[in-house]
Amino acid sequence: MIARRRAAEPKLIAQLPQVRGTLTPDAPIGRQTWFGVGGPAEVMFRPADAEDLAAFLARLPPGIPVTVIGVGSNLLVRDGGIPGVTVRLGRGLANVAVEREEIRVGAGALDRIVALTAAGNGISRLEFLSGIPGTIGGSLQMNAGAYGSEIKDVLICATALDETGSSHIIDRHAMQLSYRQCSVDPGWIFIEARLRGGTDDRRAVADRVAEIRARREATQPVRARTSGSTFRNPPGETAWRLVDAAGCRGLARGGAMVSPKHANFLINTGGASGADLEGLGEEVRRRVYDMFGIVLEWEICRVGLPAAGIEPVTESLTAAAALGSGNAEGPP
Repeated sequence: MIARRRAAEPKLIAQLPQVRGTLTPDAPIGRQTWFGVGGPAEVMFRPADAEDLAAFLARLPPGIPVTVIGVGSNLLVRDGGIPGVTVRLGRGLANVAVEREEIRVGAGALDRIVALTAAGNGISRLEFLSGIPGTIGGSLQMNAGAYGSEIKDVLICATALDETGSSHIIDRHAMQLSYRQCSVDPGWIFIEARLRGGTDDRRAVADRVAEIRARREATQPVRARTSGSTFRNPPGETAWRLVDAAGCRGLARGGAMVSPKHANFLINTGGASGADLEGLGEEVRRRVYDMFGIVLEWEICRVGLPAAGIEPVTESLTAAAALGSGNAEGPP
């Protein structure tokens, strides 16, 4: 997910360039995220392909906000919705092509599909992607990882569009990837990546993918309306342990709850609002800080505006130290 804030203008869709994809005003984007909460996108753009997206950016009038999302797995949309244009990367940028031990993949491709494609071709080292509930574009933006591996471990290079629609190929080292961090300009939009794995027996790779799936189902609330790990791991610690020790497992606000199964997951029990979920997350952060003096940083991306008449959630806690390395997955 990438967000750029600009001043919104009235009758937005009339100002936008023509596209080969689709432009939808007042799109119910919040309901389409994994949490299933939040307001609409002022305009949602589904590009037909990377060229369609590049042409759109090149002709987009200045001063219009642009937010880029994938499948909404690591996303909390606030109840007032997302102003400007929300670009949703989907099938038009979901290509997956295998070339020996390399895979060329579009930013809209699901991490899980990439892992399964690799397994079907006897390509190893990409199994961890099956444990990440998102797309390759999002994984690049946050250097996503699971089960001891991160995207930087298998990345050769990535291609991104800048704000003018110009394309740039970025070497892995130039991206300066670290724990849930990427140094690429946040205004650029990833459209493709080249990944390199190893060679192994197809059955062995498939068995490791199945093992990761079984571990996820045993330790995480995969059947609930959730959005993946809520907080990043502080240096030398795990977020779930801190949340649990602070007495927050099962803590609820409105229709939001800290998962009883895994303390670093927030869940929508059925009637949550975006404000419920964000407010609950802030309460968890406060309790952890009061008990341990450690500031938990959000891993979930929060976008959009609060509902009219609702005071925005304020983050009074500030990070005491730079984030270190860690693993987003772990015991519940």
